[in-house]
Amino acid sequence: MTKVCALLAGLLLANTCCASIADYFKDDDGHTKWQHVANFSGAILITLLSITLIFLFFSYRASRKANNALSEIRKDLEIRVQERTANLAQSNQALESEISEHRATMSRLQDSQGYIKSIVDSMPLMLIGLNQDMQITQWNSSSEKVTGAKREQVLGKNLWEAYPTITLSRDQVQEVIKTKKTTTLKHSQRGQYYFDITLYALHSSADVGIVILLEDVTSRVKSENRLIELDKMASMGELAATMAIDVGRPLKNIMDNLQCLQSSCAGDKADANLTRCLDAALEDGQQANAIVHNLVDFSLNQGGQLQLSSIPEILDHTIELAGEIMSSSSGLKFKDIELQINYQDDISRVPCQLAELQQVFLGIFRHACHALSQCERDHFSPLISIDVNEFYDAIWIKVNHNGKGLSPEEQQNIFEPYFVDEAGQQVAGVSSQRLSFAHFVVTEHHHGHMAVTSDVDVGTTFHVQMQIR
Repeated sequence: MTKVCALLAGLLLANTCCASIADYFKDDDGHTKWQHVANFSGAILITLLSITLIFLFFSYRASRKANNALSEIRKDLEIRVQERTANLAQSNQALESEISEHRATMSRLQDSQGYIKSIVDSMPLMLIGLNQDMQITQWNSSSEKVTGAKREQVLGKNLWEAYPTITLSRDQVQEVIKTKKTTTLKHSQRGQYYFDITLYALHSSADVGIVILLEDVTSRVKSENRLIELDKMASMGELAATMAIDVGRPLKNIMDNLQCLQSSCAGDKADANLTRCLDAALEDGQQANAIVHNLVDFSLNQGGQLQLSSIPEILDHTIELAGEIMSSSSGLKFKDIELQINYQDDISRVPCQLAELQQVFLGIFRHACHALSQCERDHFSPLISIDVNEFYDAIWIKVNHNGKGLSPEEQQNIFEPYFVDEAGQQVAGVSSQRLSFAHFVVTEHHHGHMAVTSDVDVGTTFHVQMQIR
């Protein structure tokens, strides 16, 4: 109510003021004084214009100052932009120069990496790189060829997962990483392959790992072994000839004396035991004489070029020779053993060393004679069967006997050289059962194959394969 009253009072006061101003512009008669109205309006208009001019003047001054300041700022900015542009141009030039150098460096690095990769891939030996976790980091082309695994398939994998047949243990690899010493290992399977395995650790502090080099030295080792065996063969031939000469002379004298004694003791009154002993001595002497002649023939005919020969003819001659010279320690003579011979018709001739191949068959017959003498089966009759057949481009020779067979261990070692015990004494019976020389002659000199199958209670079969060409 109070606010309403105050509002009414304000309105009344405004109306009063307006009424008093309006009364100023009227005369006593109530007519409007237009001259006064015009004067008043002009004064007010001039006053407002003056105020406006003053305001515009000060505004102009302020804007001019602002414009001057902006011009200075613009000039400063232009200078700064020019400086920045110049700096940017210099930076761009430096950046372009750096990029050019970087590209040249990258090109040289790529060339170097390509060159190193070419060297690694061109290596004739396997190269495998491992990190400290035994994961593969390098795998060259030779590794791909030997294992059949591509580089992309094995990188990052564990070595033994990617190459399970490698003959290295984790402990061996860890030992090389730990000691930082280069280690060379040799792995071989006699007559098949030979490998040299070299392990060396990386010496860089940033890279902890190892490099494995596997070199196939099969050809080199076989060549070296062949030279060694040829030297042995030459020495053996010389020794055989010397022994034949040294033994042959006293043996001939012994045989002559025995024959003379036999002639002197001939007659009805001759002692039967003495006659039997003389006959046995003469028979053994003839056998020893045949052995001497065999040594002479071997020393004269071993070595030289391979000659085309008939395997059946070599076997027949060897059987005849074995009947003259071969007997076991138990008294079993080779000529008393039943032979079953089966030769295929029209067998092709093969290039061979006749004297060496004859010694191979003599070794097999000697082994068979020994095994037959050791057999203790009931109603046992010693038997050797010989089969020769031609298949495709090879001659297959099979020699079987029904004597005491070979154990698994004996089958594994039969083609290995015999050994001596710790005291330097030859192990009894071992040399007569080993066929290392025969195996070497067949596989190395004639590039054939030789194997054995056996059962202790049944007997043994020797298999020899000879290439026709």
